[in-house]
Amino acid sequence: MTDAGRGPFTAYPGIEETLSCQLREAALDHEAFTMRLKACELPKCRATCCHDGALLTDEEMAGIEEAVEGNRDLLAGYGWTAERYLTMNGRQGRTVTLEAGDKALAEDFPPHFPKTRCVFLDPEHRCVLQRLAMDTARHPWWWKPVSCWMHPLLLRPPAGSDRPLLTLARPGQDPAAKGGYPGFGSCTPCGVETADGLPAWQTLKPELELLGRISGRDLLRELSGEES
Repeated sequence: MTDAGRGPFTAYPGIEETLSCQLREAALDHEAFTMRLKACELPKCRATCCHDGALLTDEEMAGIEEAVEGNRDLLAGYGWTAERYLTMNGRQGRTVTLEAGDKALAEDFPPHFPKTRCVFLDPEHRCVLQRLAMDTARHPWWWKPVSCWMHPLLLRPPAGSDRPLLTLARPGQDPAAKGGYPGFGSCTPCGVETADGLPAWQTLKPELELLGRISGRDLLRELSGEES
């Protein structure tokens, strides 16, 4: 991957390599990317998508630990301190979550989401890992878990196919949905269709551009319908 996109672009070259291989052969869900979405509005959504923390690979856990342990003074300047910020969920890592009062949550916080917040959020709902990367002259998503900066994008093979599909969760087509739980991506503000939004391929331009650089594939051009 790093050869294709001249990366690495994040602290996780192993994950980038996997993403690159998947994206080079992925199909694009053109219909999904016509959904009208609005860009993230932190003061309004208050990082609803971060409420339950993030699942982490070993590579991400190591990268986050290195970032925190090497930059505690800078993080403290953000008003952020935490002795326990990563935990294990079975064999998989996860960011710690903290109980959150109603004042810390968005007014339209989905009722089926647990009232918690990722430990890496600052008082203004910003990701301190992203702030840290920007303040140390790195790509904003250098240390951010890949599943976080890709949200609400999904890359997975649909039922009955081995070929990855780059798509978006929609009501009735949300892979996180199960009995009594309507879903995740289709319920967060940045994943809910809105009449005054732009087509998703435009709203998610930063995410698609980075995925394109990682894979060496012009995803924006393909999704916009322009000829190569």
